[in-house]
Amino acid sequence: MTCCNLVFTFWSIVVAAPPAPRDTAADTAAALVQRVEIHRTEYGVPHIVAEDLKAMGFGLGYVQSEAYSASIAVAMMASRGVLARHLGAEELNADFAARETHARAVETFHRLNVRTQQVYLGFAEGVNHYIRLHPDEYPPWVEPDFTGVDALARDVQGWSRGDAARFVARLRAAEEGGGADEGDRDGSAPYEDPDHFLLDGSNAWAFHGSRTESGRTILLRNPHLRWDGDHDLLERPSGLTYFEAHVRVPGVIDFYGDFRIGTAFGIIGGFNTSLGWATTNNYPVLSQVYRLAAHPTLADHAELDGRPLPLARHDATVDYRTADGGIEVETRTSWRTPHGPVIHRTDDHVYVLKDPRDAEFRRGEQFLRMMMASSLDEWLEVMRMRAHPTSNFTYADREGNIAHYYNARLPRLPHPVTGDSAAHAASAADIWSEVVPWEELPLYLNPPGGYVQQANDPPDYTNLNVPLNRDTVPPNLPEPRLRLRSQLSLDLATAGDERLSLEGVMRMKHSPRMLMAERTVDDLVAAAGEDADLAEAAAVLAAWDRTAAAASHGGVLFERWAGEYFGGGPDSLRWRERWDPERPAETPSGLGDPAAAREALRAAVTSLADDGIALDVAWGDVHRVVRGDVDLPVSGCPSTLGCFRTLSFETLADGRRAANRGDAWVLLVEFGDVPSAYTVLSYGQTARTESPHFADQAAMFARGEMKRVAWTPEDIGRATISRYRPGEEVRRRE
Repeated sequence: MTCCNLVFTFWSIVVAAPPAPRDTAADTAAALVQRVEIHRTEYGVPHIVAEDLKAMGFGLGYVQSEAYSASIAVAMMASRGVLARHLGAEELNADFAARETHARAVETFHRLNVRTQQVYLGFAEGVNHYIRLHPDEYPPWVEPDFTGVDALARDVQGWSRGDAARFVARLRAAEEGGGADEGDRDGSAPYEDPDHFLLDGSNAWAFHGSRTESGRTILLRNPHLRWDGDHDLLERPSGLTYFEAHVRVPGVIDFYGDFRIGTAFGIIGGFNTSLGWATTNNYPVLSQVYRLAAHPTLADHAELDGRPLPLARHDATVDYRTADGGIEVETRTSWRTPHGPVIHRTDDHVYVLKDPRDAEFRRGEQFLRMMMASSLDEWLEVMRMRAHPTSNFTYADREGNIAHYYNARLPRLPHPVTGDSAAHAASAADIWSEVVPWEELPLYLNPPGGYVQQANDPPDYTNLNVPLNRDTVPPNLPEPRLRLRSQLSLDLATAGDERLSLEGVMRMKHSPRMLMAERTVDDLVAAAGEDADLAEAAAVLAAWDRTAAAASHGGVLFERWAGEYFGGGPDSLRWRERWDPERPAETPSGLGDPAAAREALRAAVTSLADDGIALDVAWGDVHRVVRGDVDLPVSGCPSTLGCFRTLSFETLADGRRAANRGDAWVLLVEFGDVPSAYTVLSYGQTARTESPHFADQAAMFARGEMKRVAWTPEDIGRATISRYRPGEEVRRRE
């Protein structure tokens, strides 16, 4: 297929009967050890070769523990909701929430297909096995008694307490400010997006064979969240730490991807022999708050459909460790309705949050089925589960298909979109009861131009040849937007007539271009030219190549200026031409306030002087990758400046900036008879500072390099530096 337009297709799910579970009496750790072997290739990447899925999960739990030790166990205990009894009251909020999801895991484990159960059971036993063999690495309160239910609880989803807290905070602020009643507001959001919305996300490309030298599809996966790979081994991982691994059960599964530390599944991207996919954050608004009338005479009742609606009371008790080492308990009361939890009450109203994520437990099952899929049709069937409730999915396969699907468990609202306001509910018919059908969400399949791209903006401009018809999608899809990183993604993906090689896409991925600079520097130099005191700064900027390349001179000055001029973000009114949906990849541009730009440049010059930094300092003299013995210059900049090679930085004691979030795991794969792939994990495979794999990929990443993936058994055999069964003697290559 060479091209197609935007399609919405119905796919039915056909679930094969799972195999009968293995006799559990044979599944002791000793038996599992004999059914799995770990092959470590260069940079410490584990290739887990197992006889069955339980042994595969066992190997995965073991190798994660080798790399992250007690933090894996702490994450498992967090899923039980018992950390506060060991770590103190600061864990109480998380424990109360975890008790709910763990109870759901207990209730639903038997409802998973047997294959998924086996992976969870094996993962828990792999963690247990490592704890038994290395008790000195763990605090005394960690016991090797984790179960498959504990592993499942890591993937069970609950209703969003974050959404609830933000809504209540806005409501109280409106009440205290004397503004209009919350229900009368127009739905516009007066608050800035949280920082993570600007900083976190991912990049993804898929190129059709019509765009490549080989005629084969190429996929890029490039998640860039916090660099949590260097956290303390006793800390609980945030869930954002990536772990590269290859899992193989002959005849069942053969998958290479990024797993999340502390989980058997988490959110997975990668490839098998036939296909692969990448996820990118898409930020749909899933939860909806409803305002019900409080019953005028009955306590703890709302009113719905003209009848009393009782609020079900739930008392939960969690024990916690006090500062002096004692144990106390805290009991909290919550209320719930058949439509969701009560998040706020006044004398007149009851506020209920309904969230389509609440109690969903099949995410691991969906990802396992995706990992085992062998065709586009099969993969799309699995995607219809939407057990993972968000994320764009960018896809490519060996048969020549590329695709992009906007995945979301989006509520089908029976009322207008309310923004950050509550919808009034007088009857149950006013409350959403089903999600938007799968086929009503955008799916791009082999579009003209031979590419799809995603950089965390809505799907309107996934491919510029097929603009999204907003009349065909739900009204609560996020509004159209195309920020600078997305625009650079499109420019890189569509530039030139040359066919792309896998190595060429790699070079493109690491482009240091800074799109904000390309759109503003000429105006800034002109504005500065009117002030003799800024002549040196203007000369530096005029000579600058407009990139965040490590060796370029001028970017540090520009970054300081942009922080002064744009302040709240690049979408401020200070552009001469604001973003225009009619010219989505060419706007915003220019400076709308030359006088303010000049004063911002003066402030930037002063700021650099105060810090002892020269105006023409090289970008990489300030911006570094610092990990272990690695301290190297790095190319890349924050997303807000329009870099596709996205990095954010923290300030070190000496004033330099160290990368601490952004490009994390990067995968490039070309699908032929045998997949050909490159990867880099920016912070390495382990949090153990003594390991040679703590920082070896950090140096590679800083240089803009990637490592070849060993995929076939022959390739793995040649690249193996050690092999062993979990807990047995490591056999190293001579």
